[in-house]
Amino acid sequence: MLIAIVQIPLPGQKSKDQAIMGGMKTTDQYLGMPGLIRKDYLSSDEGGGGVYLWESREAAEAWYNDDWWVMMQDRYGVKPSLVLYDHYLTVDNDLGAVTVDRKPVAAEAETG
Repeated sequence: MLIAIVQIPLPGQKSKDQAIMGGMKTTDQYLGMPGLIRKDYLSSDEGGGGVYLWESREAAEAWYNDDWWVMMQDRYGVKPSLVLYDHYLTVDNDLGAVTVDRKPVAAEAETG
């Protein structure tokens, strides 16, 4: 799996409602996107962005192509940053689970 972190440098924090409304305008393009497991929207004083969990590096690279860079520049008027990380291990406190490659790890494996 792969995590992509996109940061869009747009100083000036939006309110929670503004950030949600802005993000909601783009959710349709991500629902059902091949290879995308999850996208989390980000907002801060420095700008916005997203954390994306992809099934594979190939799926991510298919999205972050030359057209993506142009789309982002056109949409936001600035060049975003993009960092890709290999991702294997998750601690999920909502589910009370530890996973490796999205598969639960047996309790004895967690402590051993």
